[in-house]
Amino acid sequence: MARSDDLKALALSCLDEMKAEETIAIDLAGKTSLADTMIIASGRSQRHVGSIADKFIQEMKTRGYGNARVEGMPACDWVLIDAGDVLVHIFRPEVRGFYNLEKMWGADRPLGLAAD
Repeated sequence: MARSDDLKALALSCLDEMKAEETIAIDLAGKTSLADTMIIASGRSQRHVGSIADKFIQEMKTRGYGNARVEGMPACDWVLIDAGDVLVHIFRPEVRGFYNLEKMWGADRPLGLAAD
């Protein structure tokens, strides 16, 4: 569990450093076997989404977490980074609104699981 918590902290740190917007962390423990945590954030543009994703991917490699599975980098409307215990979704705002993953996974409650 410590590895999962460290990876979550790294993801949140990278997202904060890269000025990702509306970042939330959803605890998936007991809800699915996909991962322990899902992090959802927005970038202001396709370039911003790609830059945020690149930063997290590079930091994972640098810190010895290895390679994550990455989907969506060519278009950068929605990038999914599957880091095993942590799933990171980075969206352009209008794409995030369309898919509304927060509602699907139950994080749409007021003052729910917003990440600082």
